[in-house]
Amino acid sequence: MAAASSTVRGKAAPRKTQSARASGAAFSKEEELAAFRNMLLIRRFEEKAGQMYGMGLIGGFCHLYIGQEAVVTGVIMAAAEGDQTITGYRDHGHMLACGMDPKAVMAELTGRRSGASNGKGGSMHMFSKAKHFYGGHGIVGAQVPLGSGLAFANRYRGNGNICFTYFGDGAANQGQVYESFNMAELWKLPVVYIIENNRYAMGTSVTRSSALTDFSKRGQSFNIPGEQVDGMDVRAVKSAAARAAEWCRTGNGPMILEMQTYRYRGHSMSDPAKYRSKDEVQKMREERDPIEQVRARLLTSKQASEDDLKKIDAAVRTIVAEAAEFASHEPEPDTTEVWTDVLG
Repeated sequence: MAAASSTVRGKAAPRKTQSARASGAAFSKEEELAAFRNMLLIRRFEEKAGQMYGMGLIGGFCHLYIGQEAVVTGVIMAAAEGDQTITGYRDHGHMLACGMDPKAVMAELTGRRSGASNGKGGSMHMFSKAKHFYGGHGIVGAQVPLGSGLAFANRYRGNGNICFTYFGDGAANQGQVYESFNMAELWKLPVVYIIENNRYAMGTSVTRSSALTDFSKRGQSFNIPGEQVDGMDVRAVKSAAARAAEWCRTGNGPMILEMQTYRYRGHSMSDPAKYRSKDEVQKMREERDPIEQVRARLLTSKQASEDDLKKIDAAVRTIVAEAAEFASHEPEPDTTEVWTDVLG
């Protein structure tokens, strides 16, 4: 994967940037360990979710985030209390990064009463007002106008918060995305549009589906600045997210971050991913894996030992195992639950 540039386009940038791989500021030991632990939690949780889907414990659609962990982890590291998150259907990682209880998330995946949405939302439709997480949306691109609406509310209330609105390279071609761009810039809404470009949308390469493959330019006709970011490097992600957050919080309007990332699994659990080679996937795993990059830095700098990192992994595996056990034995929702939370 070629190094991405980090040039802010469309109008004056919040500050001068460098190339994407060089733009990530060095992390402290505490930041490296936090990033390692949080990305590992997402990775292990998604691996377990995949196993449970194969066992028939999770039904419906299930889209895993394996490989893309650095994106949401880095963004959350740059967020402030009260900032909102909204995304599409590849959403489990975003929930965990926002601090939602792994047990509640896994229980929702299995359709249990103790799930984050009382077992009625499943993989694609979970919410947590307490954690400022507003979904999880199954309709491609639907979260973009909703995220813009959350940003409108922030501007109206003058609370200083911003909305991080995530969508993929496939959703970037939806018409409602551009309607949202227009209104967001017109009204100077505090929204960061994060395009998670994993290169294949549902299964078609961006080079075959998009006339403009530089997604950071997608807001150019609306005067929205954009930046390409190495989405496999959590440091670069945090740095870019911090710049974008500052840009929005100081009243400049929206900003677009194109996170150049990669998913290791298929689009969903039913996708055999035959549109790319095994060698391509293996090369990304070996050379660009976001978790292994942090692991290598911790070991090389002697900020952590192999034993230290093994203990973190063991603790994360325990959390995930407990979540899976909980989600496998909790009762299903009562049939009367079908009538609650319905707006007429």
